[in-house]
Amino acid sequence: MKRWIARLHLRRYLVAGALMLAPLWVTWIVLEFIFTLLSGMGRPWVNAFTGVIAQVSPGTAELLHDSHLEGVLAALLMLVLLYVIGWATSRVLARQIIAQLEAVVARIPLVELIYGSTKKLVAALQMKPQGVQRVVLINFPAPPLKTIGLVTKVVRDASSGREMAIVYVPTAPNPTSGYMEIVPLDQLTPVDWSLDEAMRFVITGGSSAPSEIDFGPVAPADVAALRTREDKASHERS
Repeated sequence: MKRWIARLHLRRYLVAGALMLAPLWVTWIVLEFIFTLLSGMGRPWVNAFTGVIAQVSPGTAELLHDSHLEGVLAALLMLVLLYVIGWATSRVLARQIIAQLEAVVARIPLVELIYGSTKKLVAALQMKPQGVQRVVLINFPAPPLKTIGLVTKVVRDASSGREMAIVYVPTAPNPTSGYMEIVPLDQLTPVDWSLDEAMRFVITGGSSAPSEIDFGPVAPADVAALRTREDKASHERS
């Protein structure tokens, strides 16, 4: 049996097939997540529209109640709505309407907290921080290891006056989850990447990285500490 399996090169072809399908699988997962999110947001509107249609044409309403068709219509509705909102933000009257809606949201305690915090994060990512590169490398989880981070704000230490950077560290392959780190400004390693390039780097698990990255200087003590941790972990496993 082992010789027969070896002749078929079973392991090699299985691995090759998995590697070939991996990009399609990841793409499918991302698209499925986006589709589920959009359809979930638009489904109540489609249900309301179907209820109105049912009064005029019950047969058409029954057709629209199909779960797959309903999901597609809901996703398309949200895409159209996003496009309209994006177009409307360039119009003065639409901005005034949005400002009025935000004023209403600001009066709802819990909703205002979530909406206001999210809006500040989006605004921080759209504006380049002063005196520092947006995309940086920081020591994480411990030197000399580094990971990519996005500087959202620069603050000052109240006791020493030292400048500190608030850095968001996205996790791969889902950049919407991550960590917040407060890092001294002089410990940042700037990376000449755009925000889109950084997000592509995270989503692809680093496979879209350029051939050269400015890793920055590595202290000998950090290398020694890393080797000590690796030796300790190897000893524990054995």
